Amino acid sequence: METLDDLKAQVRKLSARAMNLKMELHDLSEELPIGWEKIPDIAAKAFQAFDELAAMRARIAELGG
Repeated sequence: METLDDLKAQVRKLSARAMNLKMELHDLSEELPIGWEKIPDIAAKAFQAFDELAAMRARIAELGG
């Protein structure tokens, strides 16, 4: 069973990944129209990362952390 500390460590990793993808999407937007074809892939990865992060934070909140 995962401990609250394990979950918090996972949140830190997920948060870092989500922020990196956010910056990648931001950088891509500044270079448009160059690289426009990358938008769906990067946006999907960013969406997934933030979705996982929200779910993990909700799980921690349920456990009282």
